[in-house]
Amino acid sequence: MLYIIGLGLNVDGISKFGLQAVKRCKRVYLENYTVDFPYSEGALKEVLGKKIVAADREFVESLKIVDEAKKADIALLVYGSPLTATTHISLIEEAKRCGVKYKIIYNASILDGVGETGLQIYKFGKVTSMPKWEKSFSPDSFMKIVQDNQSMKAHSLILIDIGLEFQDALNQLKISAEKHKINLLQGGVPHKGAKKIILCQRLGTKDKRISYKTIEEFEKYNDVKKPYCIVIPSKLHFLEKEVLES
Repeated sequence: MLYIIGLGLNVDGISKFGLQAVKRCKRVYLENYTVDFPYSEGALKEVLGKKIVAADREFVESLKIVDEAKKADIALLVYGSPLTATTHISLIEEAKRCGVKYKIIYNASILDGVGETGLQIYKFGKVTSMPKWEKSFSPDSFMKIVQDNQSMKAHSLILIDIGLEFQDALNQLKISAEKHKINLLQGGVPHKGAKKIILCQRLGTKDKRISYKTIEEFEKYNDVKKPYCIVIPSKLHFLEKEVLES
């Protein structure tokens, strides 16, 4: 049996159902390449009471874990909810093809956590991801998604690539916004007016933080804890505005 288990947002977030499954598994893998964890592997091991094997992208995408599940109960632990990454869907399809039984154990994800900003979840558009830019590769297609969302007055949730520091992410956001003619800066750069964005840090944990400020104000932030995400609001309902400004 292959178990794909969501860990939720906090170190204690795994469900009772998930914990029971972990305890019966011969081997427990931890998917470690999609998010900067807000806790240590040691702290998670203490909660689970079980040895954990780190699983990088190459291992998970090789689908070897399905072969192991033919012979024993195997668990793959995923931060947040287990099916937000397409690789995990591929695991399920491979398990079906090989006749391997599987079970998905769901949990809370960032899509639940952003509700604490006060923005109405049904007013969010497509979720997008900001990759870490390299010297010769600076993709900004994530901002095209933001542009599409704003055209239908929908909020935009931008997930941040693992290892990307906040000030670098902020710079990438500014450059991409200017290229796509999206009004985020004040003082006429690139457009007249000021617009606030939302920074969410470690949602679902005891040291969560939600900040609603302009990019210029965020440029003074130096102590941003991972994982974090950025939300670009669209047209605000009066209740959303009231909650954000409080």
